[in-house]
Amino acid sequence: MARDLFGDVAVRPTSVRSRRPPVVVASITVHVLVVIAVLAATAIAPDILPAPREALAFYEPARLIDIEWPPTQPPMPRGVVPPPDVPTVSRDAAPVVAPSSITPETWTPAIERSIDDVVSGFSSSVGSDIVGARNAPPSAPVNTTPPPPVRLHSGIRAPDKVVKVAPIYPQVAREARREGVVILEAVIDASGNVTSVRVLKGDPLLDQAALDAVQQWKFTPARLNDEAIPVVMTVTVQFKLQQNR
Repeated sequence: MARDLFGDVAVRPTSVRSRRPPVVVASITVHVLVVIAVLAATAIAPDILPAPREALAFYEPARLIDIEWPPTQPPMPRGVVPPPDVPTVSRDAAPVVAPSSITPETWTPAIERSIDDVVSGFSSSVGSDIVGARNAPPSAPVNTTPPPPVRLHSGIRAPDKVVKVAPIYPQVAREARREGVVILEAVIDASGNVTSVRVLKGDPLLDQAALDAVQQWKFTPARLNDEAIPVVMTVTVQFKLQQNR
């Protein structure tokens, strides 16, 4: 019944299974012997390094040339006396012996006189030119442009007012009972004169009277490092009806 269900079952013979252990042992033994032989050969072999390759195939070793030093001179012929060794001295070298006298100069400058009596000449021995007044280079132009005005700061000595002209109170402002302060910006030149004035803050009824008065003021020059310079400064003009009645 069992054979009908499963059929014939092949059974591996026991003789083949029993042969595997000797074959494995023999294979391991052979590999171990080969490894031992390689290691022994490597240890016994002499240390012989391979010859290095040449870096440049076209390199040639330098040729050594024998040079004699000091160089030998050819022998002098018979009957010829060798010249004495005279040291070479430069013309510009300083003398080692004091001269006994002073030699006068022998050069004479070539002087020419032009039509307008201007003397000019040239000395070839000295190499210097004598240039007359006509050929003289022009003098540097003098800058007459005044420097621009600067604002007052701590390094400038402020100008002092020496002439003050009181403003004329406008009739319109007087009738309107208008009072106030007009602030102006004035430019004062190096002589202390007021060259320009403009209104910074004021009153339309009082501005023109303040401008006319300040333009007539006179100041001492402002100075920077003891030098008079133009400056820009702020001045005020006050209008009060009580002082102008």
